Amino acid sequence: MTATTIAPPMTIDGRAVRGSSAYPVLDPATEAEIGSAPDCSLAELDLAVEAAGRAFPVWAADEAARRAALLAAAERLSAAAAEIAAVLTAEQGKPLKAAAAEVTVMAASLRWFAALATAPETIRDDEDALVRLRRRPIGPVAAITPWNFPLALAGYKLAPALLAGNTLVLKPAPTTPLSTLLLGELLAEVLPAGVLNVVSGRDPLGARLVEHSGIRKVSFTGSVASGKRVALAAASDLKRVTLELGGNDPAILLDDLDPADAAKRIFWTAFENNGQTCLAVKRVYAPRALYDDVVAAFAERAAKVRVRDGRDPEAHLGPLHSRMQLDRVTGLLRDALADGAQVAAGGSRIGERGFFHQPTIVAGARDGMALVDEEQFGPVLPIVPYDDVADAVAAANATAQGSSPARCGSTRTCGSATRSRSAA
Repeated sequence: MTATTIAPPMTIDGRAVRGSSAYPVLDPATEAEIGSAPDCSLAELDLAVEAAGRAFPVWAADEAARRAALLAAAERLSAAAAEIAAVLTAEQGKPLKAAAAEVTVMAASLRWFAALATAPETIRDDEDALVRLRRRPIGPVAAITPWNFPLALAGYKLAPALLAGNTLVLKPAPTTPLSTLLLGELLAEVLPAGVLNVVSGRDPLGARLVEHSGIRKVSFTGSVASGKRVALAAASDLKRVTLELGGNDPAILLDDLDPADAAKRIFWTAFENNGQTCLAVKRVYAPRALYDDVVAAFAERAAKVRVRDGRDPEAHLGPLHSRMQLDRVTGLLRDALADGAQVAAGGSRIGERGFFHQPTIVAGARDGMALVDEEQFGPVLPIVPYDDVADAVAAANATAQGSSPARCGSTRTCGSATRSRSAA
């Protein structure tokens, strides 16, 4: 499989299905077409959901077989890690090392859940009552994944659902379908037919999957706007829904910190995956007395980041995922600068081909700027000065996303930095 001929099929009922039509997939580093994905029709979606329904009773009945299958799936993924990582980098843009790590995370999820205890839990046991909690599968699940971590987030959905005895129809984001379709091909070798069905397509495929009468639960990761649409669609027949949506995570720096140490600990929690991470630190509040030193420390780190094609082994960061993301980031930055903010490092698109952007530190930022108030989902970090830590905490909490602020000082652990390193 080469970078110019990537065209994996859908997997429906254990079989490869090319689909009745296809659409192109672009490389964010070159803007060139690298392959194509099936554009699933309504009839093909029906086949996938029906296959999941048929496979459910047998799959749900044998827990030992499910655990063995999860382990076999993990081994199959690990054996093909280099191939999958190359496809992921080609369609998503992240460096090969990061893509390979994502495959590893998915395999680890499968192994972890294969060993997870699922025995009944005793909630109450006394002279008046005996109450036990038993978890039972509910049937076919729709798993809808985003473009920023297609495989890791697929693993977080597939592994617990399959262990519990559910079957799945997995739909990746339209712009990153190839690695997930390849995943479906590989796992069809070790999972029973119909247990995992992988479909791809452009809108309105996601809505059709959520609304499908054969789906019993929906697990969705994506934007707040898309999550609202998913919740509304699922409400028509009261499907169970799990939504993982956006965030605008703040880091609050206290006045007893060392600016260089704070930048060291926080920088990559903000810029990992080009800031295209739900739990990335997206705004920093710094005490005014240390503000200039904090800005300088972050700017020094930003200036050293190597932004290149993800296939370059020297790349720290690749391109943003799409022109839409690039346009959003440049637009937010442009508006902030027009409103009085200043660029302390970076600030520009790199080149004219590919969606590359310099890691950017913005000084003079303040609440009320869209760059601060909204989730930018890109490599631009605003640093906001404050005079009173209570005001910083209030500003950090004044967000529709409801993220919890992290405090970072010489005697405190920067919790957001620690969590974001390993989160999607």
